[in-house]
Formats: sequence, C-alpha cells, structure tokens
Amino acid sequence: MKKWNKTLYWVATLWLSLGMISTGLVQVLHIKEQVDPILTLGYPLYFLTFLGVMKCLGVIAILIPKFPILKEWAYSGFFFMMLGAIYSHLAMKESIDKIFPALLLLILTILSWNFRPVNRKVGEI
Repeated sequence: MKKWNKTLYWVATLWLSLGMISTGLVQVLHIKEQVDPILTLGYPLYFLTFLGVMKCLGVIAILIPKFPILKEWAYSGFFFMMLGAIYSHLAMKESIDKIFPALLLLILTILSWNFRPVNRKVGEI
C-alpha cells in the first residue's frame, strides 16, 4: 500500500470513527438536540437508541484488526445510515447546514472503505 493511501485511509477512518462515536453516544444518551429532530421526522425514540448503538459497534468493527466481513457490514451500515439521514433531511426540506454532517460522514465512509489496507478487505487475507 502506498504511503499516501495509508495516510488517507487513517485520516478518513479516524475522522469517521470520531464522528460516528460522538453522534452515537449523543443518540444513546438521548440528548435533546438529537431527540427533537428524530421525533419531528416521525421516527420513534427507540430508533435513535438503535442507531446510536449500531454506530458505536460499527466503529469497533472498523478499528479492530482482522474480521474483514464484519468490517464490510459496518461500512455498509454506515453508508446506508448516512444515505437515510441525508434523505430524511431532504424530505423535511432542511438547509444544507443540517445535511452537511451526514454528507461528510458519508464521504468519510466511502474514503475509508476505498483506501482500506489489503488485510482489511474480504478475500485478501
């Protein structure tokens, strides 16, 4: 793996992990700033808890060594979770500042997945 790719992978992965852990914990703890938008969108409160727990577990799966199939599932979950968040914001006709965090996490997910080392890919062990 080229040094540039490795650096890009770790920068994207660490920022992705930080974003997912921080939002996941806020969701699990039901902080008001996260609860109100979810309820406004019509989602039940338990969905917020589920998303938060899945984000935290996904970060663990991506950061631990080995388990490439589990990593693929985590990346897939992050990808569709962020697409769902973007779609929800667009459906509510919210401004770009509300959409941007989910869009940034989506981009970081794609970058982290694309530049991951060979030993973190399925079938490449």
